[in-house]
Amino acid sequence: MPVGIVLRKTPGVTRWAAWHWTAVAVLPGAPEADWRELRREGEAVEYHAATLTLELHGAETEAYLHGITAEVPSVFVVMRAGEGSDPLDVLLVTASPYEAQDYTDSGEEIVEKVPMPHGLVAWVRDFIEDFHEDEVFVKRKRDKKRVDLVQDGVGDPRIGKAADIYASPALKRGRLQ
Repeated sequence: MPVGIVLRKTPGVTRWAAWHWTAVAVLPGAPEADWRELRREGEAVEYHAATLTLELHGAETEAYLHGITAEVPSVFVVMRAGEGSDPLDVLLVTASPYEAQDYTDSGEEIVEKVPMPHGLVAWVRDFIEDFHEDEVFVKRKRDKKRVDLVQDGVGDPRIGKAADIYASPALKRGRLQ
């Protein structure tokens, strides 16, 4: 489904950042856009920055279920500092909180959580109902072999000492004198 991304530009609060950018809304079924200005309130400006395709995959229904059952169902917008004339490059929109978390690990991308409109929640819920299959939990059985009877790998086998082979510096000094 094509989803438009709305970004808001507000004045920065520090001297190091002139502007602060946040993703504030998504527009399901939006047409193509390239930084079209939507609204201006003083110095704050909202742009329809891009329209991306929101794809759902049958193998990720557990993640989508987790996302829409949250207190505020959300989609996640992944952005990166712009390389061209645009201030930000919008890379991805996803309904999977797990995928969004993967993008936060690198620290190079900006991941914004945006509330999901009701129509989009219904669309994702229908997809989950069609494709979700609960995984059956199978408890692993414990091995019968006793592994606590023999202690392997303590110290050097050539030294016939029951304790570890480490000797403190004070003990070494006593041996040398």
